[in-house]
Amino acid sequence: MEKLIHIIPTPIGNLEDITLRSIQVLHSVDLILAEDTRVTKKLLKHYDIQTKMISYHSFNEHKKLNTIINQIQAGANIALVSDAGTPAISDPGFLLIRECIRHGIEIICLPGATACIPALIKSGIACDRFSFEGFLPIKRGRKKRLSNIVEQGKTTIIYESPHRIIKTLQQLCALCPQREIAVIKELTKLNENIYRGAVQDVISLVSSATIKGEFVIILDGKR
Repeated sequence: MEKLIHIIPTPIGNLEDITLRSIQVLHSVDLILAEDTRVTKKLLKHYDIQTKMISYHSFNEHKKLNTIINQIQAGANIALVSDAGTPAISDPGFLLIRECIRHGIEIICLPGATACIPALIKSGIACDRFSFEGFLPIKRGRKKRLSNIVEQGKTTIIYESPHRIIKTLQQLCALCPQREIAVIKELTKLNENIYRGAVQDVISLVSSATIKGEFVIILDGKR
């Protein structure tokens, strides 16, 4: 009996940004593990997918690990999705993937949507060498992480929420006010926008915009 789990990227905004193979897998599996079933339900409805879902998120993943592993070993065909983008990239998934590997379960990870690469390319900032930071610590270790980031000689990708975007830009401005930066808001959505320039100038541009949705920050490396 083949034992495997499918890791399925989902659209980060536009529902059309999903591969034909991903749609086929979501139709065919026995169960979908969804970060938020209410969010994933919209995607499944759009493609008339009737597959059963259960929630699998950062608050219950430890508790559900053994049950999911047992289901796969018993022959269940399962797919993991997050609300948007690729599971395990700033979203739940790593723990389950690691546990599957430990139990000899094959990982089938489909290519697809993720915010970091389109944002990096669109930024116009050097993309030959870059590091991905994801979401920064909210409090402990935040200043140290930012200090380390601005010393890097390569481009850095940071995810940020609307609640902390201005604070993060202000902290970066205190460290490197003239550094080139691009801030992308609501990538692939109707209100997508990008703000480019020196950190000290981009703060005012973002402050005057509608602070809504998630942001991707692309910071140039130290030259």
